[in-house]
Amino acid sequence: EITESALMDNIETAAQRLGVVRDLGLPITLDDFGTGYSAFSHLKHLPIGALKIAPDFIDDVIGDAASARLVAAMIAMAKALGLRVIAEGVETEAQAKFLAAHGCDLGQGFLYARPMAETEFVAWLAECAR
Repeated sequence: EITESALMDNIETAAQRLGVVRDLGLPITLDDFGTGYSAFSHLKHLPIGALKIAPDFIDDVIGDAASARLVAAMIAMAKALGLRVIAEGVETEAQAKFLAAHGCDLGQGFLYARPMAETEFVAWLAECAR
């Protein structure tokens, strides 16, 4: 993952360096999408495979029509570019259902699990596998 703001100082150099990383077989995700200063036109030049929509946008998708339209548009735009979409800060079933209905690929947030220590994570993962 790389934050949007980390790319914007020199987009050409960033795209070149990320291309090297991608060529090594490592997936690249643009983190906190929508919070930086990038232009949408830059996305088509970056060798990324996914966008992570910042939690600030997810907070208001239920109950605020403008936020809902904005997130739906972000998902549609990313999909049009062939990118996977990950939503950060998913805390409710309603948010998860909204995101799934609009084509979001993955969600991350307290709805799924709280931060945990390694031993707790191993136990949680084993329980999920059952």
